[in-house]
Amino acid sequence: MVQAIIFTLFQFFVGNDSKLFWITPTTHDFGEIAKKQPAKHVFEFKNTTAEPLVIENVRAECGCTASDWEQDPVQPSQTGKITVTYDAAKSGIFYKKLTVWIKGQRKPEKLIVEGEVME
Repeated sequence: MVQAIIFTLFQFFVGNDSKLFWITPTTHDFGEIAKKQPAKHVFEFKNTTAEPLVIENVRAECGCTASDWEQDPVQPSQTGKITVTYDAAKSGIFYKKLTVWIKGQRKPEKLIVEGEVME
């Protein structure tokens, strides 16, 4: 909750063209996870516009990270979800960025998942 308030204040003072408000933090640390046990996290957001919001694409920086998102438009003041799955095939520390493209928004949103895969 505190992170959400800080993010809102940051947007107010710095300004950006974001059409959504992140309910959950945009970075998730899985901590230690078992090798070959996929880990999932759900990022939640709220449409802050007066128009339906459409997520056009969510692109991960590698094939080890997959995403699933709302295909239908998210109506004004409604919430949506982006589910991110890390496959945990290799041992070691990971830090993966995902880019979220929203229709009509110039700058994409960024999501991050991180953690460590243990043997």
